[in-house]
Amino acid sequence: MNEREIVLQILSAVLEEGAYSHLLLQAVLDKYAYLDKRQRAFISRLTVGVIERKISLDYILNHYSRTPVKKMKPMIRNSLRMGLYQILYMDAVPDSAACNESVKLIARRYRPLKGFVNGLLRNIARHRQEALSLLKDASPGIRYSMPDWLMKEWSKRFGREGCESICKSFLAPRKTCIRVNLARISVEDLIEKLEGEGVSVLRSEDLDYALYISGYDSIKKLLSYREGLFYVQDLSSMLVAERAPVRGGSRVLDVCAAPGGKSLHIAEKLACMDRSEGRVLARDLTEDKVARIRENIARSQMDNISAQVFDARVDDAASHEAYDIVLADLPCSGLGVIGRKPEIRYRLQPKDLSALAGLQTQILSVVKNYVKAQGSLVYSTCTISGQENEENTERFLAENPDFHLISQEQILPDASGRDGFFISVFSRG
Repeated sequence: MNEREIVLQILSAVLEEGAYSHLLLQAVLDKYAYLDKRQRAFISRLTVGVIERKISLDYILNHYSRTPVKKMKPMIRNSLRMGLYQILYMDAVPDSAACNESVKLIARRYRPLKGFVNGLLRNIARHRQEALSLLKDASPGIRYSMPDWLMKEWSKRFGREGCESICKSFLAPRKTCIRVNLARISVEDLIEKLEGEGVSVLRSEDLDYALYISGYDSIKKLLSYREGLFYVQDLSSMLVAERAPVRGGSRVLDVCAAPGGKSLHIAEKLACMDRSEGRVLARDLTEDKVARIRENIARSQMDNISAQVFDARVDDAASHEAYDIVLADLPCSGLGVIGRKPEIRYRLQPKDLSALAGLQTQILSVVKNYVKAQGSLVYSTCTISGQENEENTERFLAENPDFHLISQEQILPDASGRDGFFISVFSRG
């Protein structure tokens, strides 16, 4: 199976069957770990590129094709999207190769349509500049491949320029951000180890223990990763533990913890504090999710954190007023992480935001009970939706006068590749 066949299978699963691109792509790259770095990079680039540019690609295809994209057979439209993406956005791929390989993909199952696919792609390739001009003159939603309802929502919330800045950030090249496990190694020593493994390292200007790495083949092949010396985590996500008032001896509960990055970050902070006897309990809904947390705990070699299966919607009387810090990083629309999960934009509808805000309110009404007097509740999401963020914060404060707001921030996605995030910190009493 060649690289393009692999990409076509992923696209079919994500765009036609509802699979999650980041999970499926990682599983595929693990399966085909024997491929060289260039081949794996091609699979990643083409897969993510087609998904994040789907609206733009379909706009061009519809302009040149007599058959609308939505009426094409799934395999045909995804083959065409792949070919067109290579023609428009992958200069290293000759147009002839983009066309020929797309034809080969459908030849065995839809031989009569070979001519259609070949003719359409070659026509667009001949008129590449015209196609790019069509995109340049199209509406912002088409240019940035973003549904109209989201464009309207963000323009109203952040202004036209703010909306376009967010959309541009989702299409920008993304760096891999990692958090140094300071309980195990210093920043300088990890940089030396990574560079010894052939990895390029750039220090973050925002957090001294955050690094950007590149030039590696697979994270899992790095010895420093397998030894638990760092954790892959976006810088915005790291700010949750930064905002939590962690002190030596703190008892911390993370109620929706999978895969465990924020829980481990707090555990590492506790471990770095002199004579700290603090502990972290990381909970999540299913055995599969908790298994992922435990796997990361084992790799990090932290012994002040444990994980258990528990539904955050269910009240746990034994936990009432038992924790200094309760972290509620709750299920959300994920609008802040579209840069890493591009299919989110096509699946969400406005009604989903209301439903998720309701779920978050429900969970907060339960887990607030676990906070000690003078303790803290940290509420965070990876979205930029007012319903899920500021409105939920206001509602919580109105319904719980024994809590008051310490801090609140909406972090917007930016061109550096940082995710959008929201963090509120409440104190009880």
